[in-house]
Amino acid sequence: MVLQIILTTSGSPAEQIQDQIRGLVATDRIAAGERLPSVRQLAKDLGIAPGTVAKAYRSLEQQGLLQTRVGGGTRISPTASTTPRAVIDRAHALAEASTEADIGLEDAIRVLRAVWPESHSDR
Repeated sequence: MVLQIILTTSGSPAEQIQDQIRGLVATDRIAAGERLPSVRQLAKDLGIAPGTVAKAYRSLEQQGLLQTRVGGGTRISPTASTTPRAVIDRAHALAEASTEADIGLEDAIRVLRAVWPESHSDR
């Protein structure tokens, strides 16, 4: 498995790593039990300090998304859940339609928040 994390200028690198790993798990592009690169390897690949990757991994571990074992590396937790396929498909459709309409990510998120059912806004 090749983990593809792409850092941008928005948000701290640790937050971006967390968000992207969450997204990869949610879309089932990284499966439960799959091993992630070591802290040092991912830091080298991204050109950032190992402490930044360690911070991201620790946070994801506290959230129950990752498990770290001495000698076993860091893996996606067996209890990590994915997003239902129908939601992923519709998210792709929203992204495609937004791109075609020249609407950026933040505007698409605003639209989604505006149409989100009030009864589910806390989830």
